[in-house]
Amino acid sequence: MGADLVISCVPVGASADVAKVISRDLAPGAIVSDVGSVKAAVVRNMGPHLPGHVHFIPGHPVAGTEFSGPDAGLPDLFVNRWCILTPPEGADADAVAQLTAFWSALGANVECMGAEHHDLVLAITSHVPHLIAYNIVGTADDLETVTQSEVMKFSAGGFRDFTRIAASDPTMWRDVFLNNREAVIEVLGRFTEDLIALQRAIRWGEGDKLFELFTRTREIRRGIISLGQETDAPDFGRGKGR
Repeated sequence: MGADLVISCVPVGASADVAKVISRDLAPGAIVSDVGSVKAAVVRNMGPHLPGHVHFIPGHPVAGTEFSGPDAGLPDLFVNRWCILTPPEGADADAVAQLTAFWSALGANVECMGAEHHDLVLAITSHVPHLIAYNIVGTADDLETVTQSEVMKFSAGGFRDFTRIAASDPTMWRDVFLNNREAVIEVLGRFTEDLIALQRAIRWGEGDKLFELFTRTREIRRGIISLGQETDAPDFGRGKGR
């Protein structure tokens, strides 16, 4: 009660219930935001339950690891990471500036975009990669009964990296996929088409196509590192036990 800034940090599916609970205690002029990985659904779910005397500016700090909860916090968690704000049409400019300053003070780079555009961008950069990770680890688990534990025993770097993000919180990711289904399905369709083309290239021994794809994607990975959004250190630079 009386807070200038309130940030909802719950799975997307619980955002409406949180808005209902906090609405009666929000001070006039307060800024209300969130950290959900889906934005259009948050706008739909939270907005109607918030009083007109507050400024609702959804947000998404694109940071974190596969760990969750207070114990997973790091002092430099947001440093040089992006925080995306999706202010609704007509949002108060001063309130947006204040929220931008808040995230900047934590070390984040802040950018504003529309909620629907955010959801499409995150579908390809985060949501579908997590879905693929969950799926391939599930496939390996099914195969485990055939190979008598050899899949887990001889996990190479690629599979080990997949298992990292597949260890993410199941409640959070269930809600992400259910609340961003349109964008995820659209990106999955494109991914499926590209995967079939890749399968065809392998089947027909089209090495030039494979080499071209692998070269292009390697440069994209190097670009991510050069922008400071990842490290080329072993184990993603996260060290033991993290």
